[in-house]
Amino acid sequence: MEMDKEQLTRRVKEALDTVRPYLQSDGGDLSFVELTDDLRVKVKLDGACNGCPMSVQTLKGGVEMVVKQKVPEILEVVAV
Repeated sequence: MEMDKEQLTRRVKEALDTVRPYLQSDGGDLSFVELTDDLRVKVKLDGACNGCPMSVQTLKGGVEMVVKQKVPEILEVVAV
C-alpha cells in the first residue's frame, strides 16, 4: 500500500501543477500538504487565494475537479 500511496501522491502533485498557473495568474497559489489514508488531499491556499471569498469555489470547482479527473481514486480536496 505504501508504494501505491507514493504513486498516488506523485500523480496528485502533477495534477496540482496543472492548475497552479491559473491560480498564480490571479496572484494566488497552493501547496500540497498531505494525502490522507482515506484518499483525501489536503492543500494550503497561498497568496491571494488565502482568505479569498471565491477560494471555496476555486478549490471545489477547479482544483478538486482537475485532481479527481487525473486521479480518480481521490475522494476530496480540502484546504487546511
